[in-house]
Formats: sequence, C-alpha cells, structure tokens
Amino acid sequence: MSDGSLSQDEIDALLLGGSVDSSDAGAPQAGMSLSASEESALKSLLQSASESQSGTLSGMMGKTVTVGSPGLVVVDKETLQGSLEDEIVEIKIDYKDGVSGPHFYYLSTSDTLKLAGPMIGQDDVELNATAISAIGEAISQITGASVTVIGDKIGKTIMPDSPDGQSIPKSMIRATGDMVKVDYNVSVEGGDSLNLIEVFDISLAKEIASLAGGDAGPDMMADLSAMAGAPSGGAMDMSGFGGGQPSMDQSMNQSGMNQSGMNQMGMNQMGMNQMGMNQMGMNQMGMNQMGMNQMGMGQQPPNVQGVQLPDFGAAVTPSEQRNIGLLMDVSMELTVELGRTKWQIKDILGMGEGTIIELDKLAGEPVDILVNHNLIAKGEVVVIDENFGVRVTEIVSSIDRLQKG
Repeated sequence: MSDGSLSQDEIDALLLGGSVDSSDAGAPQAGMSLSASEESALKSLLQSASESQSGTLSGMMGKTVTVGSPGLVVVDKETLQGSLEDEIVEIKIDYKDGVSGPHFYYLSTSDTLKLAGPMIGQDDVELNATAISAIGEAISQITGASVTVIGDKIGKTIMPDSPDGQSIPKSMIRATGDMVKVDYNVSVEGGDSLNLIEVFDISLAKEIASLAGGDAGPDMMADLSAMAGAPSGGAMDMSGFGGGQPSMDQSMNQSGMNQSGMNQMGMNQMGMNQMGMNQMGMNQMGMNQMGMNQMGMGQQPPNVQGVQLPDFGAAVTPSEQRNIGLLMDVSMELTVELGRTKWQIKDILGMGEGTIIELDKLAGEPVDILVNHNLIAKGEVVVIDENFGVRVTEIVSSIDRLQKG
C-alpha cells in the first residue's frame, strides 16, 4: 500500500508538466524485453542505418565521420540515468507516422561541442542555443537517413517529428518506462571520438523488430507441445488419427506423399493429433484438392515475372512548366546587411548628425545577403561604375541560418 509520497520519477514528471495517476503510484509494472529474434532484427536494421548516418554526418561536418556498430540493451529510466553524465543534451525526436512512439538521443556536453563546433565553423564554441540548434539539425538529418533505411526494410514510410533539444541534468530526462538503449561509438576525422546514445520506447522497438521479421518466437516443436499440453521436446503420439482412421503414413501416401517426404516436412515429429487434425480431416484441409505440387513439394519451378517499373526520367510536362512560370515574376526583397549593433533607448535618443555607429562586423569581413529577411549567401562589397555592389562568395548552409537567427 502506498504511503502517499511521490517517487523521484513522479516528481520529474510533474516538473516537466506531466501528471501522476495516484491509483498507479507505487504499483509494480511488468517489465518488457526483446526476444533473441527481435534483438537480432533490430540490430541488423540499425547497423544498415549507421552506414547512411555516417555519410550524412560527414557531409554536415565537412569531415569523415564513422558511426560504429550499435550495441543494444533493454533498460529502465533509473538504469539509463546511471549511464549518463550529470549534465547532458537531450534531443527528443519521436516517430509519428508509419510506426509511432517516443524516441530520444543523448550526448554529453563535451561530445555535443565536438559535433557542434565543425558544423558552426568555430573551434571554441559554447553550449548555447546556437550549439543546441546545430545538434538538433544534425540529429534530424541522421534520423531522416535512419528512418529511410528502416522504412525500406520493413515496407513502411516512417516520419519523425521535429527535434526538440535541451541541455538538462540527467535527473530531468523525459524518457520513461522500459526502453531500448543503443550505443554508438562515433569517430571523427582528426582523432576525435564520441558516444552517441539512441533510445527507443520498448513498444516502438518491438513493433519495428516485428515488422522486420523478428517475431518468429520459439521453434515450432515448443509451440505444438504447448498446444498439446505436453512438455517441450517430449514424445508425441504417432499412432495415427485414431478412431479407426487410417494411419498418418497411409493418409499422406493417398495425398501423393511417401513416408520419406513426411519426414522432410517434420510431420512425424509434430503428430497430427496434437494439431487437431483428427477433427478436421485431411479433406477438410483441402490437401487432396490442392495437390502437393501446389504446396511447393513438386518439381515444377515457380512462375517468376520481372517487375515493370515506370519511367522516372520523363521530362517535365508543359502544364508543370506553366505552373513554374506563374512564380517567375513574383518580386522578392533582397537585402545586403553590412552589420548590426544594439543600442539602449537613451543612446538612440542622443543620436545626431556626425554620430558614428559601430557595427559588429570587422573591416573586410563578408556582408550578409538576405531574401525576405532570410540569410541565403555572403559576399564582398565591390564598386561598379561608381555604384556599390556585392560579389557573392558563399551560399550559406542551414546551420549558418540557425546561427544567424
């Protein structure tokens, strides 16, 4: 019986805006785990995805990045917290379509800066909003690469949610319940290495593994023994169908199979009485009508036909060209920004002729080129026939846009 006090997990949930069901407080929860086949299927999927993630991170950082083989373990919240440093960066990026469920990434603060620095283009980057935004962008990109690979394997289109990143103490993590923790060792060109932790809700992990074919469960003998009420691996009644019915060998010979063929199918070990065949009868199963060739037991090879794919290289249709043409005359505001500064109101009120405004740009530093107030490029100021102009020197990346914002 609960004494009415709240556990640390319940306190954390309240601090994060959640609620606590008093009827469940202190009630033990049944743990979940992955079967060997589920773990193997999930690990194989993540291994395939890590190769795509390596290429994605390499392109974003401008360095060769290698995401190592995943290591899987089922943990609860307390165990996960014990494996984290006191201060961590948490990126919540749930799966919301195709398959759905909570999904997180965790990095230490030092590993976060190792990734954010090259992306922002600074050596001594601080753990601020810009760095966390950069990591959120990186996690969004590698998650996109991962779900593409996983979706292709399981035959579903998976859509992740937008990343939600924060720097928090480990006691405030949002992951709860049973979960699958996946550890990756990430090597970065230049000698740096870091540990990236991916966390799946256990139900999400089992759903993905099941779709990947990891739900085979125990072998057929154990299932049939359970159906018959016999111990696994025990002897089964091979006396035939009973009640004056012909023996199994005789019935199957009448269906076009000899005793050798039955042994190859494992039917002698299974026993037809345990499968409920005595009540159904072979004719009720449609065995006589199907014939063994239709079951794949004959020698006739299957009829295989090639897949006809559509032509993806078709040119743009005239109507699509007209649609694009509708936007060609739309005007957009292009602004060249020399620099910025911040003043207090009293300084602005004191501004007059001859006042010098010092900007945050150094002499010779590239100026910003914005379209509809969105940074798209950088350039250098030039003079053309006594008029100022700007020569574009760089098209900015998404990380630069985040930093600018």
